[in-house]
Amino acid sequence: MSISACITSISGPVLLEEERAFLRAAQPWGVILMGRSCLSRVQVRSLVCEIKSELGREALIFIDQEGGRVARLKTPEWPKFPAAAIYGAIYGADRNAGLEACRLGHQLLGWELSQLGIFANCAPVGDLRQPTTHDAIGDRAFGYSVETVIALAEAALDGLAMSGVAGCIKHMPGQGRAAVDTHYALPDVAEPDSLLEMDFSVFKGLTHKALMGMTGHVSYQAIAVGEAATVSKTVISEVIRTRIGFDGLLMTDDLGMSALGGNLANRGERALDAGCDILLHCSGFLRESAAILAEMEEIAAASGTLTGRSLDRAEDVIAGLRPASQIDPVEAWADFETLLAQTQAGA
Repeated sequence: MSISACITSISGPVLLEEERAFLRAAQPWGVILMGRSCLSRVQVRSLVCEIKSELGREALIFIDQEGGRVARLKTPEWPKFPAAAIYGAIYGADRNAGLEACRLGHQLLGWELSQLGIFANCAPVGDLRQPTTHDAIGDRAFGYSVETVIALAEAALDGLAMSGVAGCIKHMPGQGRAAVDTHYALPDVAEPDSLLEMDFSVFKGLTHKALMGMTGHVSYQAIAVGEAATVSKTVISEVIRTRIGFDGLLMTDDLGMSALGGNLANRGERALDAGCDILLHCSGFLRESAAILAEMEEIAAASGTLTGRSLDRAEDVIAGLRPASQIDPVEAWADFETLLAQTQAGA
């Protein structure tokens, strides 16, 4: 079976007949669920089963569930998890409490996902926060120090893995110095290479933990002027693959963002040519099902077949999934809330 080197979305809470046909024909490597597709536990479980049935395989279903502002699974149907910066604040006051809160919080978050048949999460964020970091990242970052971000991102990956969920570190090689929102424009980072090395070192410290990474749509003047990392051979080859040493599956950030310019097919072709393994497209700006389907078809056509080293990396992700550890969610939630409350009381 030929598999397309892409992750696409769907338009709503149920599969349309046209989307069923698309999944059977295009065979995207994975499918990502946006908020428009997540209404209730019963509905999402059913949707996930239908997607896998149409694909005819145990494909990975992805979601963007970081906690805080970035959460496709919303209250009151699902619990609200803290933003990354909350764990950073706890860590700053008590290192061990911060690590335990982050690990347990992500284990509980992963447990929620695994109950739905979702075993891949576009988290955690490994960006090193700066005073000038745009709010598009903001409190999604764990903190301002390399050591803090590495330690908490490791804890987050461990917690997800304990629930059988694969994490994906983002946004490589670092979006913390971006002063504009990549949804609308390309950030142009002017800092010298010596400072950028701090950002890169976070991801270097996580390569042993993460089987998946996501690029950032950011340009670095010191490395490749005017080229977003996602579509830059220089950034992917020299920085992500060599200096950082990341050899896992590298997916693009959402190709629907305006930072990249050009049409979707062009964006996808440039990303693959630059060295990305998988194209990610969410159709996050669209609401009409026909328009979303058209974009899905455009991305799938541009992605081509998943082969070679990219296929090996994709297979390594699947092979790296491990059975979930046993957990009593009621007891674990009580421990988690107690930990958060005690830390806040002592702050």
